[in-house]
Amino acid sequence: MLGVSTLLVLVAGFGDVLASPAQVVLQTAAKRPHQLHGRFLHITDMHPDPYYMVHTSEKTSCHRKKGKKSKNQAGYYGTPFSECDSPFSLTNHTLDYLDKNWASEIDFVIWTGDNARHDNDPKMPRTPSEIHMLNRAVAAKMKQVFSSKGIPVVPSLGNNDIWRPNSITNEFAKIWESFIPFPYLQVFQRGAYYSVEVIPDEVAAISLNTLYFYDSNKAVGGCGFHDRDDPGNLELDWLEVQLKTYRRRGMQVWLSGHVPPSPGNYFPECYVRYVELSLRFQDTILGHLFGHMNVDHFSFLESIDLEFTDDKNKFSVLRSATPLYDTLLREYAALPLKKLNHDEYTVVNIAPSVVPNPYLPSFRIFAFNVTGERYNYKVNKGREHGHQRGDGGDKDKKCLLKKYKNTWKCYLNETWNSDPESPSRSNKQWSPLGYAQYYMPDLEEANEKRKPEFKLEYMTFSPEKMHPIHDGEEGGIFHYPIPLKRLPKSLRKGNVTETKFAPYSMKDLTIPSWVELAQKLGNKQEKKLRGQFRKYMYMGGVEG
Repeated sequence: MLGVSTLLVLVAGFGDVLASPAQVVLQTAAKRPHQLHGRFLHITDMHPDPYYMVHTSEKTSCHRKKGKKSKNQAGYYGTPFSECDSPFSLTNHTLDYLDKNWASEIDFVIWTGDNARHDNDPKMPRTPSEIHMLNRAVAAKMKQVFSSKGIPVVPSLGNNDIWRPNSITNEFAKIWESFIPFPYLQVFQRGAYYSVEVIPDEVAAISLNTLYFYDSNKAVGGCGFHDRDDPGNLELDWLEVQLKTYRRRGMQVWLSGHVPPSPGNYFPECYVRYVELSLRFQDTILGHLFGHMNVDHFSFLESIDLEFTDDKNKFSVLRSATPLYDTLLREYAALPLKKLNHDEYTVVNIAPSVVPNPYLPSFRIFAFNVTGERYNYKVNKGREHGHQRGDGGDKDKKCLLKKYKNTWKCYLNETWNSDPESPSRSNKQWSPLGYAQYYMPDLEEANEKRKPEFKLEYMTFSPEKMHPIHDGEEGGIFHYPIPLKRLPKSLRKGNVTETKFAPYSMKDLTIPSWVELAQKLGNKQEKKLRGQFRKYMYMGGVEG
């Protein structure tokens, strides 16, 4: 095993990151540092491993023993489609690439956790000091690349970032001191969640500590109705206050965290409360951004999740023996094709990881509307969610039964704030327009002399959206969703109408657009589209 002194040397290998200049703490009322680009980065699950050694065996987590065959040996920049974590060469290369190519093109960064290696090698168990050291090094690099340029960075805790799920101490308040606004430090020290106004007075990003909702964390109570001091309940109470406050101020919000909400990830009561808040504040929340799964996909939070239903096939990522791809298609196929009420849905985006475990290094660049019509919140136009649907019978009668009467479903009866004209439903100012996903297809061929390259894997935009229809149309200035120099040469001309890089051609990333894509994927006749969706999920590999 490597000694502590060796580990310190390896961590220093992030490239003088520990000597990066001191950063100014983000203030909630800070002025915009520059003209908006209308883009942000979502990056997740880096998993740097200080014990990674080139040419070692995959079976040892790329820590020791030379692989018997070259294809089973650890690569210089990482080992694709394996259970090995990231060498520092990969994490450095990724962040250096973002520094050179994207830092000047984005407005903020959503960074959704897991910045330490997995604890998957019994001969080299993780320690708290190692976890903190790795997080400190990655945070320093993020400060160097982004914060030093005035770009807000919004990190969230991953399940591999801490020694025990509830041992939230002042350590991360120190590690992330440049990222957490001063007014939220006390809240962060209590529960490791906070909020940042990434576009002051306009757009906020809320970083959630999803470990309080994660059902693998047996040290918490799971948001029980009568356990009001449970950490998960306290966090959701806080989230409700934040959403009310931002809505009252006329702002829009991104929700971010590590473990995505689903019945297979969250305690049932935590999941119900999260779904209810998501639907109640649908006109306030622009979207939900998560990591953890290391697989590119999207899912829905639905009003049916708030009813008592006998349907045992509801989306469950971790519990189901069915492959994730098949589970998703089944869920998409269950969406109504007619009379679908968009008030009853919201979308969760789960991004692939930087670590090539089990696929290929990736990141996403989201584009959002900076010039569209501003949305004005409606007053007293909400709808109550006390509808009856599903196979579970009358909800009021069920709530009289001992089995159900002390569950959150019987008490969440606030008025919903949903509006077809809100930015999550209609293309307005701050609406998400699309994303471009970049990946590293040549990782396996990379070596000390040949660096791997990030290339466009796909984008959600239609090709026509990448260029202005007419120069200076309607007297306005066209904002390129993705800078032309960051696109393949085949997409840099304005006359492209079809391309392999645009399989979905979504008009935007509003809820109706996601529902439309899911309905197509749920159609068995859409074999080509389904094949493309599967390819992007697994990047040429098999389900891990």
